[in-house]
Amino acid sequence: MNPTCLSLALVAGLATAASAQTNAPVLRSALHDFRVVTVVPEMVQPWAIAFLPGGDILITERPGRLRILRNGALLPKAVEGVPAVSSANSQAGLLEVVPHPDFATNRLLYISYSKPLGGDDTTTALIRAKFENDRLTNVEELFQSVSKGRGHYGGKIAFDGKGHVFLSLGDRQVLPEGDEAALLKHPAQDLSNHHGTIVRLHEDGRVPADNPFVNNKSAKPEIWSYGHRNVQGLVVHPQTGDVWANEHGPMGGDEWNRVLPGRNYGWPVVGFGVNYVTGKAIHPGTMREGMEAPKHVWVPSIGISGAMIYTGDKFPQWRGSAFMGGMAGQRLERLVMRGDNVIAHESLVPGMGRIRDVRQSPDGFIYLVVDDRDGKPTPIYRLEPVDRTTVR
Repeated sequence: MNPTCLSLALVAGLATAASAQTNAPVLRSALHDFRVVTVVPEMVQPWAIAFLPGGDILITERPGRLRILRNGALLPKAVEGVPAVSSANSQAGLLEVVPHPDFATNRLLYISYSKPLGGDDTTTALIRAKFENDRLTNVEELFQSVSKGRGHYGGKIAFDGKGHVFLSLGDRQVLPEGDEAALLKHPAQDLSNHHGTIVRLHEDGRVPADNPFVNNKSAKPEIWSYGHRNVQGLVVHPQTGDVWANEHGPMGGDEWNRVLPGRNYGWPVVGFGVNYVTGKAIHPGTMREGMEAPKHVWVPSIGISGAMIYTGDKFPQWRGSAFMGGMAGQRLERLVMRGDNVIAHESLVPGMGRIRDVRQSPDGFIYLVVDDRDGKPTPIYRLEPVDRTTVR
């Protein structure tokens, strides 16, 4: 594995031509020309976007609102029935919303959020609910993490199409301190809690009997993998069924990992990051026997977030590529995959803001959710292809 991989140096550039149908400029990449079109001009700290059969689009706003975009217009009233969320710190709030794979028949939504526990305590919880008449009903809590802390809630959700749902849980910003022996005692290396894990559940919240640690009395049976810092993108590959995750590293060391059952992904014992204050390396090394090496890293960190693998027909030469956002890096990343390996990458739409989520719509467009750290209104964008033979 080559952590830096071979960059194609394909940073999209602004073209001079403009469409007769829109004033948005044309952006160029090696394989496709495209425009970035504003779908919703202003939202307050949007976090995730989801597409429903029939055309409705759901968007979470971190302060606790679930919004509906219908026929191109954002409905003024938020969805009723969302549980109370904690949004007191800069990472807490209403997080991911994902429709069940059979939503068209069962109307079930899965939602993660920062659950208040009283006082300053919060944790990550997963609920499911029916979405009917623009409100949530029959709300059920499927999972509540036992881990508490400041930020790093995780909260990414993915279905495998085999009756299971995955949920990412961050390390809750427990500081990594000391030598290797001390780092090995960090909560993200301790299977008796949920710090820095990805959990796997049946779709009704039960623990699958074939989870890797289900027979380990000292481990939480929900755990699928551990040693993560803060997974902010989680996807099941549409062709292979493999679980992939991007992990928000410290200063340096964002990662893209194939997530295997029972494996240890090394935080905070191995990695590429440095201390925010001192600039000194956090980890004794970048690799260690018994800990999984990432398939790709970003040094310095770009604040990785969101993830999807493109399968649509609007950008046919991007099929099979993994896309993810960069918040600090303020760009969209495309990774060219060959099997389990990243063979090249390119950066798109530089300077578009803190891209929090990236998703493919059912009709094959690519949507970008942009947020602002201070809560200023930000847009939702859509990438639309341009026939480069018409652009001069």
